[in-house]
Amino acid sequence: MSKGFSNGTNLKRIKKSGFRARMSISSGRKILNLRRRKKRKKIAL
Repeated sequence: MSKGFSNGTNLKRIKKSGFRARMSISSGRKILNLRRRKKRKKIAL
């Protein structure tokens, strides 16, 4: 069974480099667009 997001470190990871964290700042949106351009399957955590 998976652990989910109750772990502190996982939550930290998501808050720092998750999709919503990336979308909240302009440089993060730039990163997402670059990853989209590269056709990455996962653009964010």
